[in-house]
Amino acid sequence: MAVGMLRSMWSYRGFISGSVKREFQSRYRNSLLGAAWTVLNPLAMIVVYTVIFSQVMRARLPGVDSGFAYSIYLCAGVLTWGLFAEIVGRAQNVFLEHANLIKKISFPRICLPVIVVFNAGINFAIIFGLFVLFLLVSGNFPGWTFVAVFPVLMIQVVFAIGLGIIVGVLNVFFRDVGQFFGVLLQFWFWLTPVVYPASILPERILPIFNLNPMVPLVTAYQDIFVHARWPVWSSLMFPAALAAVFCVVGIRMFRKRVGEIVDEL
Repeated sequence: MAVGMLRSMWSYRGFISGSVKREFQSRYRNSLLGAAWTVLNPLAMIVVYTVIFSQVMRARLPGVDSGFAYSIYLCAGVLTWGLFAEIVGRAQNVFLEHANLIKKISFPRICLPVIVVFNAGINFAIIFGLFVLFLLVSGNFPGWTFVAVFPVLMIQVVFAIGLGIIVGVLNVFFRDVGQFFGVLLQFWFWLTPVVYPASILPERILPIFNLNPMVPLVTAYQDIFVHARWPVWSSLMFPAALAAVFCVVGIRMFRKRVGEIVDEL
C-alpha cells in the first residue's frame, strides 16, 4: 500500500512541485512585502510574548544565564508549533478547498496533503533559517546538538500530517469537525509549554499534562536551543508511536473513503 502510494506521488511529482510553486506565488501576489510576511507574523507573536512574559519567566528558566534565554525559548516553541499548526490546519480543509480540482481532474488525491506539507515546510524553512542565523550571530548556537532537530522535526511532521489527514477526511462528512478542531488547537497551544516552562506547573497535574504528545516534542526543541543538550530520546517514543498510528489510520480512512469524498464534495 505504502509503496503504491509513493509510486503514484513520484509519477505526479511535477504536479506536486507545480502546485507548491503556484500556491507560494499566489499567497504573496500583489503584496508589497511578499514573503517577508512569513517572518513578520511569527516575529510579532514572539515580540508580544517576550514583552508580556519575559519579566515573569526570566527567573523561571532553570540553569540558563543567557540574556536571550527567554527569547530563544519562545522561538524554539513558537516556530515549531507554528509548523505543526499550519500543517494540521491546512490539511483539515485541503479536500474542501480543492473540491473543484478533485471533481474535474484525475490524480492521486493523496498528493494534496503532500502539497500542504511542502508549502508549510517552505514557510518554516524561511523563518527557521533566520532563527538559526540569529543564534549564530548572538553566539547562542547549540553546536553539534543542533543535528537532533532533524529526527524531532521528522516525528512532528509525520504526527501532524497523520492527524491532519484524519481530521481532513472527517471534515468532508462532518463540517463541524473543522470548526471544533480550530478551537481545540487554541487550547492545545496553551496546554503545551511554548510560552511557559513545565517546571512552573503543580506536580499533581504533570502526569495528565505529559499525555499531550506535543509536550515532549516542544521540550526537545527547547533542550536543544536553550540548554544546548540532547533531547531525552525515550520521551519521544510516545509521539513517534502516535505519529505512526495516525498515519496508518489516516491513510486507511482516506483510501476507504476516497470515492465517497468525491461524491460528498
